[in-house]
Amino acid sequence: MENKKRIVVSFRNLPPELQEEIKKSYPNGFTEHMLRIEKGPNDFFYAVVFETEQVNYLVRIDVKIDDRIEEEEDKEYYDDEIKGAEEIIDSDDNEEEKE
Repeated sequence: MENKKRIVVSFRNLPPELQEEIKKSYPNGFTEHMLRIEKGPNDFFYAVVFETEQVNYLVRIDVKIDDRIEEEEDKEYYDDEIKGAEEIIDSDDNEEEKE
């Protein structure tokens, strides 16, 4: 068995012809096939595997993760829950006073 080269490379740094071959190998996109590669504590990247006759590639896929927006959305929703909870508590207190 012949040992193939192993190369880690960013998708954007590949020649256009190889990029097209990779896209053909993943016609429905990369999402379901991406691997999370741990480089160290809090350091990682996402990649897909692609093989040619001469080389086994680990192709880095740039993934934009925007946690800030999700945190803001969660916060707004959480604030609404708290406001609603206060109104329920106030209305329960008022009903007890009436009795």
